[in-house]
Amino acid sequence: MRARSRGITATDVAGLTSERSIIRAADSKLGGGPRFGGNAYTDHGRRREPEIAAWVAATHGILPSSALFRAEVEHRHLATPDGIAVDADGRVKLAEIKTTNKAFRGIPRTYLRQVWWQQHVLGAERTLFVWEEHVDFAPIHDEPRCVWIDRDDREIAKLVGLATDLIDELYRRTTGQQVPARIAEATAAAAASRREHLRERDAFRALALAD
Repeated sequence: MRARSRGITATDVAGLTSERSIIRAADSKLGGGPRFGGNAYTDHGRRREPEIAAWVAATHGILPSSALFRAEVEHRHLATPDGIAVDADGRVKLAEIKTTNKAFRGIPRTYLRQVWWQQHVLGAERTLFVWEEHVDFAPIHDEPRCVWIDRDDREIAKLVGLATDLIDELYRRTTGQQVPARIAEATAAAAASRREHLRERDAFRALALAD
């Protein structure tokens, strides 16, 4: 939890869509705003996740993971995918698991943003998005539903920009100072230069911070 609090996670970016959302996210990161301590639905999800993860491993070869990863270029970009696999060509694939009491007509945008962020942090090419629908906490299908979500660099770039704005907002609130222009510009230039030489998929070398 301490490591997660010091960076921007998939949960943080799930709701990042505008300047107003950045203010809300900053409030949440700093302990302000409404707190969510979980409910019967999140408890159900935690109970079911190991079973669903075992199904993912058996059917798609993506092994369960509880590790926290950081991106290689920007160490404050963090993610905890539910499953990870690397194919023979070194391509990274992830799994993201959800439980729901609603039928999905499409993958909710909040979940897509989480998936894209995880792909960004780990340099993944694809994510198997898996969900199990339930009624009164009893699964209604014999097996979970799943769909592949391919990497979307355009959406990832939007999220990275919003995450940078969130980091800047947190800096201003915690220091009482404006973000130093020279440092910000130098950081952006260095990151852009490194990305030209570092393929994002190689960022799986990102460190596992905690398990």
